[in-house]
Amino acid sequence: MTDTAPAGLSDQPLGGPVPGPVVLPDPAGDPGALALALVRVPSVSGAEAPLADAVQAALAARDHLEVLRHGNTVVARTRLGRAERVVVAGHLDTVPVSRRTGNVPGRLEERDGQTVVWGRGSVDMKGGVAVGLHLAATLAAPRRDVTWVFYDNEEVADELNGLGRALAAHPDWFEADLAVLGEPTGASIEGGCNGTLRLILDVPGLAAHSGRAWRGVNAIHAASTLIERVRAAPLRTVDVEGLAYRESFSVVRIEGGAAANTIPDRCRVTVNYRFAPDLTAEAALARARRVLAGLGADGDEAEPVIDAGTGPVAVELDDLCPAARPGLDSPMARELIALVRERGGGVGPKYGWTDVARFSAAGVPAVNLGPGDPVLCHTDDEHCPVAQIEAVAGALRAWLA
Repeated sequence: MTDTAPAGLSDQPLGGPVPGPVVLPDPAGDPGALALALVRVPSVSGAEAPLADAVQAALAARDHLEVLRHGNTVVARTRLGRAERVVVAGHLDTVPVSRRTGNVPGRLEERDGQTVVWGRGSVDMKGGVAVGLHLAATLAAPRRDVTWVFYDNEEVADELNGLGRALAAHPDWFEADLAVLGEPTGASIEGGCNGTLRLILDVPGLAAHSGRAWRGVNAIHAASTLIERVRAAPLRTVDVEGLAYRESFSVVRIEGGAAANTIPDRCRVTVNYRFAPDLTAEAALARARRVLAGLGADGDEAEPVIDAGTGPVAVELDDLCPAARPGLDSPMARELIALVRERGGGVGPKYGWTDVARFSAAGVPAVNLGPGDPVLCHTDDEHCPVAQIEAVAGALRAWLA
């Protein structure tokens, strides 16, 4: 593996537009070098087109692949007539470049005796994209047909998600027996994912001069009732197909107050519930509402009135994404698990939400398997061990070849 920037990128400004066409190194080469090259191409959500163009060009050069495109989502697939088909997918976009460390372009570093690719997107998830590109280029005659997917806008609003948009427009492109999403898992398999919902609670109050506070109703004080209900919420650890999914319910944002000498007449509280795959999205929403209303989490009320002592609280549903079950019970999945374990990986649940839920909703069981520690996602010190890139590539090659 060499520490050489892709053509045209050595003088690129941090996070700025790509100056001219991007040319990736031969994806059939070292997957670690390919990961570094990918990190050195800025591709913040909404600006993936140059990288998508380069991915399409690299795949179109392979005679064994049919290459399709929807927006900035690139799909390449074998058409060998195999009895089974697998989807291997990864997103091309990243969160913005760090203002503190300027972590594009990336570089190689030595950490604790191992070589890592450092830089924005190395973990989330250009290490996984490198694995997919490398295998797409080198597996000309796999024993299972494979659909390789490289998509845009995963890190932003749901309606912009390239995988979701391509699924809606071309569902036939994604028909498969199992999907593998290359999100970072530390080279282990993480089955399914927790669902996520986000509510914005608008707590009413009554404004007054803070010198005569008794004439008003402090909305921020009232919001503490809701905060305490969230803090005390009964959180479950649920066994789903042999994996333990741990829930969380958190206050993630508070907004309130008009002036330093005024009793606030309004407070907005944002809460986030990460729910286990045994609940539908609708059941999780009803459960969250009951907790916020001060009722038991389990019950029949789907939309109880939520009141913090100052009148009904307006509730805005800001986000609702269903959970996905693990999908580890098929012979194909069990074979992949065995190969991952041979290489030192394990099996566990996915606590965060990932696009495996989209595949699950489309009737395709899906798992997460990719290089990199997910704890490092979006951090200033994002870095991915080259050994994990090679381990994931090796496991998938043995499973598919």
